[in-house]
Amino acid sequence: MSFVGNCGTFTRGYKAMIMDVEFLYHLLYLLICALGLFVHEFFYSLLLFDLVYREETLLNVIKSVTRNGRSIILTAVLALILVYLFSIVGYLFFKDDFILEVDKLPNETLLPDRTEPGETMTGEFLYSDVCKAGSSENCSSIIPSDQLITEEMEEENKEHTCETLLMCIVTVLSHGLRSGGGVGDVLRKPSKEEPLFAARVIYDLLFFFMVIIIVLNLIFGVIIDTFADLRSEKQKKEEILKTTCFICGLERDKFDNKTVTFEEHIKEEHNMWHYLCFIVLVKVKDSTEYTGPESYVAEMIKERNLDWFPRMRAMSLVSSDSEGEQNELRNLQEKLESTMKLVTNLSGQLSELKDQV
Repeated sequence: MSFVGNCGTFTRGYKAMIMDVEFLYHLLYLLICALGLFVHEFFYSLLLFDLVYREETLLNVIKSVTRNGRSIILTAVLALILVYLFSIVGYLFFKDDFILEVDKLPNETLLPDRTEPGETMTGEFLYSDVCKAGSSENCSSIIPSDQLITEEMEEENKEHTCETLLMCIVTVLSHGLRSGGGVGDVLRKPSKEEPLFAARVIYDLLFFFMVIIIVLNLIFGVIIDTFADLRSEKQKKEEILKTTCFICGLERDKFDNKTVTFEEHIKEEHNMWHYLCFIVLVKVKDSTEYTGPESYVAEMIKERNLDWFPRMRAMSLVSSDSEGEQNELRNLQEKLESTMKLVTNLSGQLSELKDQV
């Protein structure tokens, strides 16, 4: 409520208040706080994103992705098309090479629970590696049960992930894009004696060059270029604020060799805080007590007109320019007077010559 009142949101109407980005941000902030208080403490962690909103550098990182979002999305669509094409080729020709190791969750129902009394004899008969007395088997040929279980688990931990086209697309999309060398890093390593060995090499190389090197680097390049542009814009704004007067827009070089320096101009002559205080005075003061300039400025502020600002001019420059013009006029007048004296002398000498002739 303090934010809404201080920003003047109430005076702009309900439509402007709802469309205000900062108002919506503070409303979302309040909603997250309520969720963290009444639902779960996890929602409090989302409040850390407020640091991104308040810090301009971090905000530029987010803008580097969102500003050229259309280019990034279209490039991602191109990547999906290529992944789809490679998935079709893999489904048609390299279906048997899509063998990946998986980590299954342990299933307690696969093995009998030896702690139960009814399962003790069965468990010992099936899984015990101890030679039974009276049995005709050779104890040296018995394979330990742990080794059998390990081999069975290794076989069970491998799955064919390209039995359908959808599974091929998911495998290529998930493992191919996340692997540094492409989808070839996770597929079965073929033997050189296989008939499709050369085709498999071409398949892996094409995926690596087209998807990993070209398409992904295009996305990274767009993000990096956008971030560089945002940083250069920020530096340009800072440079303008340092070398340009906020009120009149005159640059620092306009005050070179003048009676007033640029620092004195922005601190005394065109101090922006003085203008702000004057605007606050006009808004707070009773309209019946306005002076002439205050009435003029109040009308301009009401119409959102900035013509009352001294654009591209300053009193110090006008006075210095007038002094320079006066000096030039004095010099011209002195030259004119000397020229008139010279003409007078020449006319006198000319008249003397006429008399002599």
